[in-house]
Amino acid sequence: MPRIKINNNGSPSIFDYLDKIESTPVQEPQKLFFISFGSGSSGNCEYLGDKNQGVLIDAGIKPENVVPVLKRYGISMSCIKAILLTHDHADHVRYAYKFVKKYPHIAVICTPKCLSGIFLRHSLTPRLRDYHRPIFIETPITVGNFKVTAFTTLHDSKDSVGFYIEVEGIKFAIATDLGRISDRVDYYLRQANYIMLESNYDEYMLTHGKYPLHLQARIMNETGHLDNKAAAAYIAQIYTPKLSHVFLCHLSHDNNTQEIALEEMHKALTAAGITMGDASESLESREADLQVFALPRFDPSPLFVLEPKE
Repeated sequence: MPRIKINNNGSPSIFDYLDKIESTPVQEPQKLFFISFGSGSSGNCEYLGDKNQGVLIDAGIKPENVVPVLKRYGISMSCIKAILLTHDHADHVRYAYKFVKKYPHIAVICTPKCLSGIFLRHSLTPRLRDYHRPIFIETPITVGNFKVTAFTTLHDSKDSVGFYIEVEGIKFAIATDLGRISDRVDYYLRQANYIMLESNYDEYMLTHGKYPLHLQARIMNETGHLDNKAAAAYIAQIYTPKLSHVFLCHLSHDNNTQEIALEEMHKALTAAGITMGDASESLESREADLQVFALPRFDPSPLFVLEPKE
């Protein structure tokens, strides 16, 4: 039954305002999805986006292991705008051409030096150049609705970078494969609401395990990998309420476990007076200050819904 609108002076009545409010569509806050398809020296690949557009971060996992997971969540490969490559090691790039050959609308975004390193290290076809879109250190580019900035990371590869991604108020930073956190890495991670950070090894497991001394030295070098304690101490140092989730990535198969990495993070956060949730969306977890999840090495992660947080 329509409202009876009564006013005596020609001005809008309260019913006019109510009708206007009801006819105005509600604007829901922007939400992004994050999925990891595998994280470690066997292969790395993640998705960041929604059901309309998104990007892959690295291409070290076979497309046939990525596409069905995306499809399960109603995400088509047609919405993938680009693959962002962090560096030229095989566990991050080996399937890049296989992706773009099957889905030629996808751009391959990396620095020119990284692309050169890929061709020097691997037998990928030069036709990968046809899909290359260059990005330069700390010079933002636009990919769909995403503003993407590459920043230098310390790793023994050609022009290794992390990425700082901004979209609709959400700020996501990726820093994988780095021996230590430099000033520029710190600069970008401190701005993020969501961080994907390497937590590669447990020092005791590494130094008492089967790896030869030269390989241990390479891993512990400042251009090697980040250990659990360093990652945990850093997050405890930079935490503010605007930081929502930390995704621990690139855990070593031989020198780490998810349980050990999470325990180190829990100890560091607790010592700093920060409560840690497990990103499970349980009531108990949601009451925690910070959600922390260790990405599986071989298996897909759950789908995480990311929202703006100030």
